[in-house]
Amino acid sequence: PLFFSGNGPSGICLSYLLSGYTPYFKRHSLHPNPILQRKLEEAPEVSLMDQDLEYLSEGLEGRSHSPVALLFDTLQRPDTDFGGTAESVLTWWHEPDRAIPHLVLGRNAPGGAWHSIEGSMVTLSRGEWMGLPDLPFKEWLKQRRRGFRNNRATAEDIAQYYQHYVMKKGLQKNFRCGTVVTSVRKVSAESISNHTHKDLQEDSNSLWNSNERSTEVFQVDGFLKTVEGGKEPFSIYAENVVLATGTYDNPTWLGVKGENLSYVHHQLSALEEAVKSNSVGIMSDPLLIVGAGLTAADAILLAHHCNIPVIHVFRRRVTDPGLIFNQLPKMMYPEYHKVHQMMKEQTDACSGPYESYISLPEHHVLSFGKDKKCIFQDKNGCQKTSKISMALVLTGSNPNLSFLPNDGIDLAMDSDQPVNPKRNPIDVDPFTYECTQEKGLYALGPLAGDNFVRFVQGGALAVASSLLKKANKNPP
Repeated sequence: PLFFSGNGPSGICLSYLLSGYTPYFKRHSLHPNPILQRKLEEAPEVSLMDQDLEYLSEGLEGRSHSPVALLFDTLQRPDTDFGGTAESVLTWWHEPDRAIPHLVLGRNAPGGAWHSIEGSMVTLSRGEWMGLPDLPFKEWLKQRRRGFRNNRATAEDIAQYYQHYVMKKGLQKNFRCGTVVTSVRKVSAESISNHTHKDLQEDSNSLWNSNERSTEVFQVDGFLKTVEGGKEPFSIYAENVVLATGTYDNPTWLGVKGENLSYVHHQLSALEEAVKSNSVGIMSDPLLIVGAGLTAADAILLAHHCNIPVIHVFRRRVTDPGLIFNQLPKMMYPEYHKVHQMMKEQTDACSGPYESYISLPEHHVLSFGKDKKCIFQDKNGCQKTSKISMALVLTGSNPNLSFLPNDGIDLAMDSDQPVNPKRNPIDVDPFTYECTQEKGLYALGPLAGDNFVRFVQGGALAVASSLLKKANKNPP
């Protein structure tokens, strides 16, 4: 059997595909891309997982660098990037004999990090892009008599939808929540054949039926959090392991003096807590927000809503094309457009219409003092000091891969640098998502450079297709 670490959207989608749910081209449906339509018509009786994914995805273009991600996305949402609502050209069949035994290990309930995000936060992606195969998110919301705000959904809705999806599709038997993986490493099959091991599956005999073929297997160690608050250790052996842990775990630090002081925080939840406890407010010293991504923008919006004064420090120019705000359509994201406007108009040099917000572009933090005084420096080397109430460093996050040898660095595109979803993802084969440096190990989602829910699903398709071929469960 197969084990994978992480039970967010990537893990849920892969579990669905490995549970015998098989996509076929829906006869008589018409895809707007005529070349793809012609390819799909060549073998409608062959499931998508048994076809040549490289051939089908050739020439597709879109908002992802992954050909398989673009393929699966366009089959499920054919003209969504042009505002269309064309139906999926896929039909799903349940073929239980093609199921591959697997376990999905995760710290939280199914849905992963979506359970850790403030429930009222609105997604960047359009609501319908958050859905998983064969259960449209929009339909689920309708049943709950809810709608989208500006075509977007709240984090609470998404977390509940993912939990509902697992139950509705009958996947819960594959999920082990409250588990923490501490180590994944290769061991020789002979060295373990004589050992008994504590297992998470009822039928532990099934673990051994394929080991004769393999000289090396993965040993997965970890613990299960018990209701009483204890830790129950486990060891599992598997020929294939999928990493789908996302990147929410490890906020990035600036690496400056005083960053470990108690008033310096690295997660938006710290501001939410401070607002709830009234420890910051209209009369406070300014709140320092560092970073120019969407989490920093969410913090600015929350502070603005609560009339908390803000000093906003970021390294880029306001007009930098790499700044996320310069890539978002104004109509669809009015609140982020407002933040971008504030960043442009409210610089230290000129006072604009938004009181109590100051933007410091092309600045960086030099140090945090014990007296809550923070020193910044601009691009010319000029320094200034401000007294602040609290600091939020929101400059992104890195995956926590401490359970892999050398923190997984050897698996990355640049094996001299830590794994980073945007700059240095794990190096995978684009049509199987198997790690190029470690056969039998797969990476999905942000770890492989797919950072949006709509695009992580193609990776799951690639992994499922690869594993079915390995298990000889693909028809000839």
